[in-house]
Amino acid sequence: MIISMMKKKFVEKLHWISEEEMLDMTAIAQSAPGPLGVNIAIVTGYRIRKIPGALICTLGAILPPLIIISIISVFYNQFKDNAVIALALQVMQAGVAAVIVDVVINLAKNVLKTKNILWIGVMVGAFVATVFFKVSAIVLILICGGIGLIYSLISTLISERRKESK
Repeated sequence: MIISMMKKKFVEKLHWISEEEMLDMTAIAQSAPGPLGVNIAIVTGYRIRKIPGALICTLGAILPPLIIISIISVFYNQFKDNAVIALALQVMQAGVAAVIVDVVINLAKNVLKTKNILWIGVMVGAFVATVFFKVSAIVLILICGGIGLIYSLISTLISERRKESK
């Protein structure tokens, strides 16, 4: 959900980050340990304002949920059997699912826009591995990270050889 909101704000509204940068930062945030929302906030903050930006964005991502969860935990016994609260949480689950679907569709569109057969193949392969073979996300992250690393190394070598030949 936070990625979708950040994309709308920083890419579409403010134009501080390009669509491709947002895709790259999302990939970095997903591969780093910890909550995705905090990771993407750190990466985006760093991209925009370096260390101070990363620190401010980290606080902005951590403090609101921390405060809300702290308040809810104090009143948990009163909330746990409340039918209205249970219904609200079910509605929120549906909303979160819709946002996740939106993010997946937008990220897939961005991968398809690259017209890079490797990235399209990796995307399709990751989908097939997850849905049909129940491969864990950790394994997929490691494999995709390895593919990206190898691709970057090969691209760098090719680029250096072209410079040397000129």
